[in-house]
Amino acid sequence: MTKKGANVLVTSRQCGNNTEKMIRRFVKKCKKEKIIEKYREKKYYKKPSIVKKEKRERAHRQREREKQKRIRAEQRRNRRKR
Repeated sequence: MTKKGANVLVTSRQCGNNTEKMIRRFVKKCKKEKIIEKYREKKYYKKPSIVKKEKRERAHRQREREKQKRIRAEQRRNRRKR
């Protein structure tokens, strides 16, 4: 399994030599690549069973969110038909 390097290069030319803009762009790229989250996750060892349990819980929460979205969309459609 190869490690993929994150592409978070920010040049001064992209930001017109504006350092604040460069920092904001860098932070945004880091968040998108989830670099900090990965670091925090790897900081401490987690048992494989706990990792699996957290993964199941995340998936369950995501399914519930999608279900609620569908229900709300259906309710909006029904209100318009009246």
